[in-house]
Amino acid sequence: MRMNDADGAGAGLPRPPLAALADPAVLPDPYPVLAALRAASPFAEAGGALVVAGRHRDCSRILRDPRASSERDRSLLAPPQPGPPSPPRRPASFLSLDPPDHTRLRRLVSKAFAPRVIAGLEPRIRVLADELLSSAGAGGPGRIEVVSQLAYPLPVRIISELLGVPPGDHARFAAWSASLAHSVQPRFLSDGGASEAAAIQARNEFAAYFRELIAARRARPSGDLLSELIRAEDDGQRLSPEELIATCVLLLVAGHETTVSLISNAVLALLRHPGQLAALRADPGLAAGAVEETLRYDAPVQLTARIARGGMQAGELSVPDGAVLLLLLAAAGRDPEVFPEPDRFDIGRAAGNHLAFAAGPHFCLGAPLARLEATVAVQAFAARVTRPELDPSGLSYKPNLNLRGPASLTVGFAGIRAPQHHSR
Repeated sequence: MRMNDADGAGAGLPRPPLAALADPAVLPDPYPVLAALRAASPFAEAGGALVVAGRHRDCSRILRDPRASSERDRSLLAPPQPGPPSPPRRPASFLSLDPPDHTRLRRLVSKAFAPRVIAGLEPRIRVLADELLSSAGAGGPGRIEVVSQLAYPLPVRIISELLGVPPGDHARFAAWSASLAHSVQPRFLSDGGASEAAAIQARNEFAAYFRELIAARRARPSGDLLSELIRAEDDGQRLSPEELIATCVLLLVAGHETTVSLISNAVLALLRHPGQLAALRADPGLAAGAVEETLRYDAPVQLTARIARGGMQAGELSVPDGAVLLLLLAAAGRDPEVFPEPDRFDIGRAAGNHLAFAAGPHFCLGAPLARLEATVAVQAFAARVTRPELDPSGLSYKPNLNLRGPASLTVGFAGIRAPQHHSR
C-alpha cells in the first residue's frame, strides 16, 4: 500500500510536525507534543521513507523484530555517497550492527561486563555519592548544582575507573562526550555539518587516546575492564584493535551520558513531587522504584531508530525495505493503554515494562549499572539533603532532544546530613 502523511492509526487527527520536538520552547516539556504524535502514530513521512511509531505496542514489537536492522547507514534516508567508492567505513560499535557481528561483539563485551562486576561496584558507588554530597554541603546551608556536583561526576568516575582511565584524565572526556552525544540526533532534526564535524573530531581524539591506553594495557594488563576486553575471547575470536576502540568509546559515552540525565531527571521529578520525595525519605527501599518510574516518566533516551527489512509492518502500515522506523520511546512510556494515569509521577508504580532501555537484541547492556548508580544517587539525595528546594532560575535543558536531561539543576537546601547507608 502507498503511504502518506494521512495514513496510519491516527488518520484525521491533528498532529504537530516532528520538527516541533527540536523547538527550544518545547524542550522543557515535550510530552504534549509526544502525546499528539503518539495518538497519530503510526504514520509516514518523506514519501514513506520515514515511519513514526509512538504507541507502546508498536515500539515493543518493532524493537523485538529480528527484521528491524540497526545498520542505519543503509536506510533510504542515508545521504548518498557521490564520486568514487569511499574507503571502508570505520568499525561501528555493536550498537549499530546486526547479527552475526552484533552477536559476536556483544557476547565478547558481556563477558567483561558481567553481573558480578556490576554488583561489586555498589560499595564504591555509595562512597563516591557520599563524597560528592558531603563536598556540596561543606559550607553549610546553601545550594547544590545537581548536574555538575552529583549527576555528572558519579557515573563518569565509575565508568572511567572501570575502564582503567587515570583520574587525571576524567575531565578531558566532558567535551568529547557532549559532542558525540549530540551527534545521535536524528539527521532530519540535527544542525547538519556543525555537530557532525564536532563529533568526528571528538571521535578521532577519543580513538587516539584509547589507542595509547590499549597499548599500555597490552604491555602491562591490570584488573580493569579494558584489560578484560583485551583478553576477552569467544571461539578463538577477539575484538580487533578498531573494534576495541569503538567499544571503549561506546561504553564511556553510553556508560555515563544517559546516566547523568537519569539521575538529574529523577531528582527533578522528586523535587516537583514533594509527596513522592517524602515517601522515599521514609522508605529508602523505594529508590529503585523511583528510578524505574523516572525511566518511564521522563526517559533519558527519548527516541531510537531501526531500518525496516523483509516486509515489516508498523500497526496497519506496510513499511518499505530501507525505511527508517523512528520509535518515540518517551511517548511509549506515557501510553495510557499500558500505564494508567501516565502523566502522574508515582514511585510506587510497577513501571518495569517501559522501553527506556529498548528491548530485544539491543536491550541496553549497561542497564544494570545505570540502574544501580541512579538508585544509589537518589537514595543518598533523599536521605541526606534537608529541605531541598528547586531554584527555577537554575533549571535549563540540554539542546539535545534525544538524550534528554537538564544542563543545570540548582537546588537550595538547609543542610546535608552525615551519610547513612541503607540496603537497596
